[in-house]
Amino acid sequence: MLVQRIRNHLCEVADNALPITYQALAKALELSPPNTIHQLTVALECLIEEDVTAGRPLIAALVVSKARSGLPAPGFFECATRVGRFDGHPFGPEATAFYAAEFNDAIKFWRSS
Repeated sequence: MLVQRIRNHLCEVADNALPITYQALAKALELSPPNTIHQLTVALECLIEEDVTAGRPLIAALVVSKARSGLPAPGFFECATRVGRFDGHPFGPEATAFYAAEFNDAIKFWRSS
């Protein structure tokens, strides 16, 4: 199942304490076209829902967009809003602060888990 494969890979990424881009994650998981990034985003949204339900930091915060200067794509923030974790605009300053906190919490929680 793709969701579990992504979680497993992101646990390894957490050990490096560095984010991974959507493209690099798709390549690492050897996802096949078409719609590889869409496949990833659907699975990452599932991970967000699972983590919120379990009261864990968002492991999806380890994935960023190359086009957004180190932030996840707007869909990350929109999903976090839907599940009650984020209250702000995906392009506003609150998004940067939320992401930084989530990223740091995710690294601490998911490192060597």
